[in-house]
Amino acid sequence: MKKILIVGGGISGLATAWLLRSKAEAAGEELHITLLEKDDKPGGKIRSIKAEGYTCEWGPNGFLDSKPQTLNLCRSIGIESSLHRSNDNARKRFIYSGGELHQLPDGAPAFLKSRLISLPGKLRLALEPTPFISASPADVDETLADFGRRRLGSEALDKLIAPMVSGIFAGDPETMSLISCFPRIAELEREYGGLIRAMIMLAKKKKRDIAEGKVVSSAAGPGGVLTSFRDGIQFLSDALTSSLGEIVNSSVTVNSITAQKDDTYLVTSENGGIYEADVLIMATPAYATAKILSGLDYKISGVLEQIPYASMTVVCFGYSRNQINSSLDGFGYLIPKKEGRNTLGTLWDSSMFENRAAEGKVLLRSMMGGACFPDYIKLSDDEVTTRVEEDLRMTMGIDSAPEFVRIFRHPQAIPQYTVGHGSRLDKLEKQLKENRGLILTGNSYRGIGLNDCVAAAERAADEALKFLIDSTK
Repeated sequence: MKKILIVGGGISGLATAWLLRSKAEAAGEELHITLLEKDDKPGGKIRSIKAEGYTCEWGPNGFLDSKPQTLNLCRSIGIESSLHRSNDNARKRFIYSGGELHQLPDGAPAFLKSRLISLPGKLRLALEPTPFISASPADVDETLADFGRRRLGSEALDKLIAPMVSGIFAGDPETMSLISCFPRIAELEREYGGLIRAMIMLAKKKKRDIAEGKVVSSAAGPGGVLTSFRDGIQFLSDALTSSLGEIVNSSVTVNSITAQKDDTYLVTSENGGIYEADVLIMATPAYATAKILSGLDYKISGVLEQIPYASMTVVCFGYSRNQINSSLDGFGYLIPKKEGRNTLGTLWDSSMFENRAAEGKVLLRSMMGGACFPDYIKLSDDEVTTRVEEDLRMTMGIDSAPEFVRIFRHPQAIPQYTVGHGSRLDKLEKQLKENRGLILTGNSYRGIGLNDCVAAAERAADEALKFLIDSTK
């Protein structure tokens, strides 16, 4: 029986194990799958913490239902009925600028009325479809900032693109790669010659599809509806762990991997455990994978070490609803860097998912740090609390202290797809061909969201199964 070893028990490793087992059973293949996780509880950064009537997400708070990967996974493990979609409040998103919160416009009329972008900024945006702005060549790895200035103007970069990049990647648009972070945007520019022209053409196509009775994706929110579970997103990793049973081995730290003469891998752990594998799947973050593989292939480790990570401090504040005078009808807000605030933004968690706080309570979740403010991870708890309170006072007029505080620190939170990321992936792919049966998966490579991780897990499972079938022919 062929042996598969998966290192890393976050969502990527757990999903890979589940999908691989399911695909092997469907193909009539018998496999011995083992997953090793260094922490005492699998799940990685997926963790839902319940305390004093609040449910705080340690890391991600859900996934968008516009893509099928995570939905299909939930369906396959039998937890689809437990899915909990955010309410309509999540459709409304805000940007804090010039001392006030501006709702992001959802159409041309709303955009024209919005005070978020000045008249000169709107006029510059109106030039976007003109032939005077040429598309970037396909072989140029352009930063998001350069793309934003070229296509939309500096004001749109500062007030729209930069906050979006910090909200999704905790990244700096001056260093992030457009084609690696948002490949679809680069594709639309090349295909249609501009973003506004692309939006118009795609809207016409959608109308035709509806008229022809075809199924089209919902327009609600940016790419779908934020989806989680009533008990928090940890419900997903717990369900996977439970289903996988003895496959999952917690509190096992891998310290070395060597290749054997028969093209198998020998893996040793800190507690003296020894594991053999015909296929080795690394589902750990790039920096951890680099360290583990250093004795196996220094070239792979060298490339992985070039993938930077941004730190993040997540701050949950709980209030009584009567402590907050402002409306909480929305997803939350992001803050442009040029506003000079302490936080990247704040999510109104209990407005999106009503069960995140008890009746009459409010849960706010603020983000600090990211690539633009790397030293914030070093701030004391008191300093973090003071700075978040100051920002909430400025943005939402909250003058009273929270009744509940939780601070979660992630020194290496989110991989940064900086310029050159695509070239690094090409080097990895070339080097992996010299290590038969070695597979890398996770959010360090081609997408950081939950859907991306599950999609990568499916690719890893398919690659592993194909390798094993081909090797027996």
